[in-house]
Amino acid sequence: MTAAHLTTPARRTVLRRRIRLLVAATITYNVIEAVAAITAGTLASSAALVGFGLDSVVEVASAAAVAWQFSAADHERRERTALRVIAVSFFALAAYVTFDAVRTLLGVGEAEHSTPGLILAALSLVIMPFLSHAQRRAGRELGSASAVADSKQTLLCTYLSGVLLVGLALNSLFGWSWADPVAALVIAAVAVKEGCEAWRGDACCAVPAGPLEPADGRAPGCSCCSAPGE
Repeated sequence: MTAAHLTTPARRTVLRRRIRLLVAATITYNVIEAVAAITAGTLASSAALVGFGLDSVVEVASAAAVAWQFSAADHERRERTALRVIAVSFFALAAYVTFDAVRTLLGVGEAEHSTPGLILAALSLVIMPFLSHAQRRAGRELGSASAVADSKQTLLCTYLSGVLLVGLALNSLFGWSWADPVAALVIAAVAVKEGCEAWRGDACCAVPAGPLEPADGRAPGCSCCSAPGE
């Protein structure tokens, strides 16, 4: 496939449709994930699990912003607004999770074992990478910074699933209740980083492929949007 083909109107139409479908799938899954995680986290007094559920809410807000952007024929005009919504969502998540984790570390409540939480974290660890990878590729080809940023939010969910799984497992196996809020603080730190990048519009890989650029739409030497193994 040539770089010129990637920038044809027909190809751009296909990419916009693909992004809308991926966003719809992301919203559907994350609504289910949010309800399950927040419910299980509340029952187990787990700051990390509740934080993970709130991350799912943030992901819904982020994906909804991208869906709103691509509902317009001229989606580029809505790019900056969509990026700002994504960034604010990240910051809101980080603020709440930090507050709840610190409160737990100070002795206000102690996380209990949560089998539903373990299952949910493992399930997300399998599903989210596929959604993120597909949207990131489409966003790069189309040159959409917001689509790439949203795919990074989805990828963040994958990393957080791993962190959450470790935190819940340590608490369940060894009774290390402190592992849960520490895992939550890791979630908050990553959320702040991604929020800052979204606010600045950092998406160096989201450039339309052209005669002087590789066919995958990635600028020479670009790695900021790359996932491990790419």
